[in-house]
Amino acid sequence: MNVRASLAVAILACGASANLRAADVPLEVAPSVLEAQAARAAVIERIAPTVVAIFGPDGGGGGSGVLISADGYAVTNFHVTDGCGDAMKCGLNDGKVYDAVIVGTDPVGDVALIKLLGRDDFPVAEFGDSDAVRPGDWCLAMGNPFLLAKSDFAPTVTYGLVSGTHRYQEPAGTFLEYTDCLQIDASVNPGNSGGPLFAADGADAGKLIGINGRISIKRGRVNSGAAYAISSNQVKYFLGHLRSGRALDHGTLNATVRTNFDGDVLFDRILDGSAAQIRGVKEGDELVAFAGRPIRSVNQFKNVLGVYPAGWPLPLTVRRGTETIDLIVRTRGLNRRTDLLKTVAPKPGPPPNDVVKPLLEKRPGYVNAHFNEVERDRVLASLGSALPAAGWRIAGADADGVEAEFTLSDRGVGLKLGANRFLQSLEDDAEVLNEPPGSGGLLFALRQWQLLRSGRTTDFADLHYVGTEPLDWDGPTVDVLEAENRGVVTHFYIEVGQDGTGMLRGFDSWQENRGAATEVRFDGDRLDGSLPVPSQMRVAAGGAPYRTFKFTTATVASGESE
Repeated sequence: MNVRASLAVAILACGASANLRAADVPLEVAPSVLEAQAARAAVIERIAPTVVAIFGPDGGGGGSGVLISADGYAVTNFHVTDGCGDAMKCGLNDGKVYDAVIVGTDPVGDVALIKLLGRDDFPVAEFGDSDAVRPGDWCLAMGNPFLLAKSDFAPTVTYGLVSGTHRYQEPAGTFLEYTDCLQIDASVNPGNSGGPLFAADGADAGKLIGINGRISIKRGRVNSGAAYAISSNQVKYFLGHLRSGRALDHGTLNATVRTNFDGDVLFDRILDGSAAQIRGVKEGDELVAFAGRPIRSVNQFKNVLGVYPAGWPLPLTVRRGTETIDLIVRTRGLNRRTDLLKTVAPKPGPPPNDVVKPLLEKRPGYVNAHFNEVERDRVLASLGSALPAAGWRIAGADADGVEAEFTLSDRGVGLKLGANRFLQSLEDDAEVLNEPPGSGGLLFALRQWQLLRSGRTTDFADLHYVGTEPLDWDGPTVDVLEAENRGVVTHFYIEVGQDGTGMLRGFDSWQENRGAATEVRFDGDRLDGSLPVPSQMRVAAGGAPYRTFKFTTATVASGESE
């Protein structure tokens, strides 16, 4: 045997001896590792029942979702429901299949809301705070990649890091864009779309922090180590609007910003009639903060703007010279409504079955008008008994002590303010006026209020549910109803308590061609008597205070008021 062969035999013998000795010694794993593994497995076992495997009505196609309410509401991607149609089949890890129906969609942000049927005790995922997520946090992506859950509906779980936060992914051939999203390296593949991203560790373990949606488009459609999840906070902002059964849009200020050589973010173009212009923003103003976040770049501004629905009130801070100005601005729709409505057209496929059919109403302008009616009627019922229909007299004084008396009848709305009188005629051919001057059209706005509270909603050309929003950004969460009458649009803000009792907190009313809205906010206790209206009414026009009225009496005249 030569030297090389002898050496090889010796090495093999040593290796065999080492293996025998290793087998004799028990492998010890640190208790902390075992505890972490057990905790992770326990979290997965707890949240897996909330993960939904989504298929088309014939069992083909599909994606993933996550349950967010015990009565069956679940969140997924718009591009999942767009492929499945208005009726779906959904599987849970209990091995059962449930019928599901489309509720509302956000085609721009790639989110959809569906409702599973057949139970009122579905398991529910708890929302986490995606703004508290940091790069380096561990996460769990769960769902139905490659439709692997088709046999038993048990979700696939992948584990990884949050690679980045506040990412922006530009549209890819459509108006769909991902703003302020989470980047993750947990494995995500086709079929994971719409599935949940959960926090994996710490006090928030098992809380929903995102909805998985996109894989890096630069490396194909399979896992590339760079996937993107819509933030859970963005989903929360849109949830109330998604319940309205409409196709939603994201917001814009109709203004652009740029960064100058000093690094300041400046407004460089503001469209005439835009929300920013109406609130007084000027070209050259420095954008300091938006929606509660400091703004230091154009991309930061686009990211923040993209996570809110069109129409939300958002705080805006600008610097003009040495002056700092704080404003509340309501965004407008980002896209043409006609483009969004193309996404709600009925999809080809089998007709809905008898379980889904009663909950699906295809009406022009709606994804599913049935759910809009459900939410609208819920909010109207919360207001309680209707007030008398006409002949209202409400008297008091403004903050300066000037006596004021409002009269509201079917013929007109009047205001006696000190020695001055103002009138808004309600004759069929009467023009809607800016009366009193500087109020933005308060008198006609009060007529809208009277129609709502007296239950005469059929007098509106349209009355539908919009969604939920924080009143004036920092106020209570309110449900929003939108009414249209004689070309005037009014948003009513109703705070509904857990007991189902609602309180009208105020309303905004505007004409599209006039711009600035009349903004009414109610304070104080209701007055006693036949007309229990709030005791104080604050009025502004386009954000500028007009007057505050304190009422002492509110009565119903026996006949029509002049």
